[in-house]
Amino acid sequence: MSIRLLSHFHFFQFTGHYWKLSAENKQDIQKKLLVDLEKSALKFDLYQAYPLHADVDIILWSTIQVTENDLVAQYFEKMAVLTNQYRAYLQTKESWWGMTRPSDYARGKSAQEIDPFEDHRATYLIVYPFSKTAAWYKMGRDTRQGMMNEHIRIGHQYPEIKQLLLYSTGLQDQEFIVTYETEDLAQFSQLVTDLRSSEARLFTERDTPIFTAIYHPPQDTLNLFV
Repeated sequence: MSIRLLSHFHFFQFTGHYWKLSAENKQDIQKKLLVDLEKSALKFDLYQAYPLHADVDIILWSTIQVTENDLVAQYFEKMAVLTNQYRAYLQTKESWWGMTRPSDYARGKSAQEIDPFEDHRATYLIVYPFSKTAAWYKMGRDTRQGMMNEHIRIGHQYPEIKQLLLYSTGLQDQEFIVTYETEDLAQFSQLVTDLRSSEARLFTERDTPIFTAIYHPPQDTLNLFV
């Protein structure tokens, strides 16, 4: 099979039990969590979501290369073993995942495509589920391509903003997971405003909830929650 990436966003809220612990005990739990994540050999990043969102504290973003079909099952088995031991302290609020594949509407790899394996991460992460209407898929290929050409052209006007599109059709409730990285939230908001004026917007069925999060090195992210 061709190599794809599996990216998984795990949204956590610290439990009431966690907040009743002493600062020292919280730090011990955090240290063990980071050790377990590092031992897992997964590519992962931790993001601060609170207080940008009321009911999610941190987002764990992990990615693997899928070179064989059974690697997907192995990944989720490993993630279950890793996270189950922390359920007294971390409650899962959302769990989104999908895989990459070549675009249906653009040729080649875009210079604006996020590489999850890069060491550098932008300050801000924006991620949300996305689904098209049934009417979108009833239209002819050329009609859809024309609308996507406009969509792509608008995106190219913001070269500093990077994107990763994950496909989850038939695997989760949404069809796609849309991920952006940016250093400028105001600029990103303007990009979204421009995209919402495009013709393709008429065929959007779902693009919420939207999560905006802030990147810090993993220990720095956890230090915010002691």
